[in-house]
Amino acid sequence: MTAPNGNFYVLLRARGLRAGEAPCLTVGAWESLSYRALHAMAAQMADVLASAGLRPGDRVVAQVEKSVANVALYLGALFAGGVYVPLNTGYTAEETAYFLGDAAPAVFVCDPGRLAELSPHARQAGVGTVFTLDREGGGELIDAARRAPCDTVVAQRGEDDLAAILYTSGTTGRSKGAMLTHGNLASNAVALNRLWGFSSDDVLLHALPVFHIHGLFVALHVAMLSGCEILFHKSFDTGAVRESLARATVMMGVPTFYARLLARDDFRREDAAHMRLFISGSAPLTQETFNAFEARTGHRILERYGMSEAGMIASNPLDEEQQGTQDGASNGARRAGTVGFPLPGVSVRIAPPDEGSAASAQAPTDAAPGATPPPGEVEIKGPNVFKGYWRNPEKTAEAFTPDGYFRTGDIGMLDGDGRLCLVGRAKDLIIAGGYNIYPKEIEQVLDALPGVAESAVVGAPHPDLGEGAIAVLVAAGDPPTDDEIAAALSRLARFKRPRRLYYVDALPRNAMGKVQKHLLRATYREAFSA
Repeated sequence: MTAPNGNFYVLLRARGLRAGEAPCLTVGAWESLSYRALHAMAAQMADVLASAGLRPGDRVVAQVEKSVANVALYLGALFAGGVYVPLNTGYTAEETAYFLGDAAPAVFVCDPGRLAELSPHARQAGVGTVFTLDREGGGELIDAARRAPCDTVVAQRGEDDLAAILYTSGTTGRSKGAMLTHGNLASNAVALNRLWGFSSDDVLLHALPVFHIHGLFVALHVAMLSGCEILFHKSFDTGAVRESLARATVMMGVPTFYARLLARDDFRREDAAHMRLFISGSAPLTQETFNAFEARTGHRILERYGMSEAGMIASNPLDEEQQGTQDGASNGARRAGTVGFPLPGVSVRIAPPDEGSAASAQAPTDAAPGATPPPGEVEIKGPNVFKGYWRNPEKTAEAFTPDGYFRTGDIGMLDGDGRLCLVGRAKDLIIAGGYNIYPKEIEQVLDALPGVAESAVVGAPHPDLGEGAIAVLVAAGDPPTDDEIAAALSRLARFKRPRRLYYVDALPRNAMGKVQKHLLRATYREAFSA
């Protein structure tokens, strides 16, 4: 007897073909692609990839701009049994070279405008085939796909087989590839689709990038499982998004999106009258933004908590009227400053620093009413948690406890109702506009400059981005010029570059010689207030 196909694409296609000619991805005022047409394009993409030598388990690295064809490429990679590896389009050639060497893909897809600078790195990494795909959905890949058949058979995969690798990082070392399985993606998508009440009547406003988990997996998967229309904005533009709210019912965004909408004097309550739900994630949502958005629109933003290694972990409730539990998830009012309850099947516990015990909660939680365990590192276990780090068994072993919980590196606490509140990060990660910035990477560039004895990079509150990176430097003799610093930082993607530079005589250190970054964060907290 043949085992059922555990390929997550099988579930996505079944729901999509059920939606048939209903619109799936709508770009602009008129251009719309139906579910049936999108899955036909995905089949063609799968045929092209297989013809290029891709076999189940091989990696497909994509560094391309957001487009309908980009979505079809992702689905086609799943269809063919490949492992999809999206890269931030802001990465420089030097950064991309590292990912190509580490992922060792069979196929690399890039923008035609960057082919000349990236193809030598692809050859050095041993990539078999390089295709181009531009922001308008043109290029060699789409040309080949249009000539391909649509009757390709979906590759047989198990739930524990890899579906994607998302590169993440800590505050030291090179980026690590988080290995996500077909089962990981399916469990998260099905749970969120139910928890957030999606149906075919919804219209999702999608203005997120599709090279990370929020825009690619959370937003697209949840919408596609319901067969609803997706208003597919190529980037976030406040004017265009405000206009689209009149057609949409749900919007997923980062806190920066909501801050930018609030900054518009013409953004009014009537603009959000058609909406049923606003969701925020990828960075902490401030209580000020939460309260201001409610005052302006009447909507309380639903904040949730996730990461590359686990997809979504916790969410505030959809139904604010009912208390208790429903469908295995706790309900109650959305509260600013919390990320809600663990998803069904996900266990969250708080490990006190340097102790083996933990205060835990599951969904539904059985925490004692009124009890408030102290803050500690958030540890999680569930069907959403990744398989480990790609070709990095040492880091994988460090990331998990002996009883199988993943150490997130975030510091949080569980209240008496079982809600998770994040109070800080164990690591020095900076999140600016929803993008992760790892200080060590910037510090290594700055420390290598003549005239810099040492540096420290920290985040400071930013009115638009949530956080902005600032660099504090100690000079050694004559400090480098602004042009020299800019030239050195040009090796990094633009979103990583510090927005403020300060010189000090010495960095604050503790008795063990470790730089006290919390003191720097306090000192420069008002860096962007002006």
